[in-house]
Amino acid sequence: MRAKAIRIHETGGAETLRWDEIEIAPPGSGEVLVRHTAVGVNYIDVYHRTGLYPVPDPPVVLGVEAAGVVEAIGPGVTTVKTGERVAYGGGPLGAYAELARVPAERLVRVPASISDEQAAAMMLKGLTAHYLLRRTYRVQRGDTILFHAAAGGVGLIACQWARHLGATVIGTVGSDAKAPLARANGCDHVIVYTREHFPERVRALTGGAGVPVVYDSVGQATFDDSLDCLAPFGLMVTFGNASGPVPPVNLAILAMKGSLFLTRPTLATYAAKREDLLAAAEELFDVVASGAVRVTINHRYPLAEAAAAHRALEQRGTTGSIVLIP
Repeated sequence: MRAKAIRIHETGGAETLRWDEIEIAPPGSGEVLVRHTAVGVNYIDVYHRTGLYPVPDPPVVLGVEAAGVVEAIGPGVTTVKTGERVAYGGGPLGAYAELARVPAERLVRVPASISDEQAAAMMLKGLTAHYLLRRTYRVQRGDTILFHAAAGGVGLIACQWARHLGATVIGTVGSDAKAPLARANGCDHVIVYTREHFPERVRALTGGAGVPVVYDSVGQATFDDSLDCLAPFGLMVTFGNASGPVPPVNLAILAMKGSLFLTRPTLATYAAKREDLLAAAEELFDVVASGAVRVTINHRYPLAEAAAAHRALEQRGTTGSIVLIP
């Protein structure tokens, strides 16, 4: 079966994204053929494109998040049926395509209360927000937390969710233009980290105490100052590298700054077991369906124009989620 897809033939800039015709084999044992109706764009796609995160030998189809309809099932598949609406986030690679073969164990059914675009916009980002807030550090009512990139795809979901859990949310954004969006999506306080010394603001907002957890997907530009925001025994959660990877860390600094903890979690680990994936997806769908968390899709592009989406994302010109439409 033939289908159109966005592939890279070598790593590099957005210009390496090519609109190709590919051959899709029938689904094998344990696999499902999904016809995509909406595809999510995430910063990890940029890391794959540039080679920061290695991918299989090119040419390779990018993308790890999508929603669609089951077109065919392979031998041994009992978890989904032909015609059902499904979604996945976190892999495998291949979402930037009209059709993809996906392991059945990675798919979740999409409830009627959630649209295909919502599902594609929130599976990876929403499941990331889930493990950050519910497992890496379990946010409790009364906590004050710091969340970087609060106007980004993960940030908008996570900050609303943290507020719903009863936390006071301090969010950072990269420009004044993004501050109103962060305030409208769960942030009690917003700091423009590109022009404000955010550790000083965090200390002021917490009466000098600091916060028990910092969630940081910005990376190099914010890592050192983030440590100065933590209370003793606080947890530094670094889960992305939008400004570049964090340089090697002298672990002695964690002792000097208050016996701090440091973790570099991934969704792949937290959702490795199917029961964990299903439980997280159910909780995510519930908070969205209830209205406690709104999924903001501010940018839509035809799948063929994925390069434009990547350029906008890298230039920090986006807020909320980006969706590609096949």
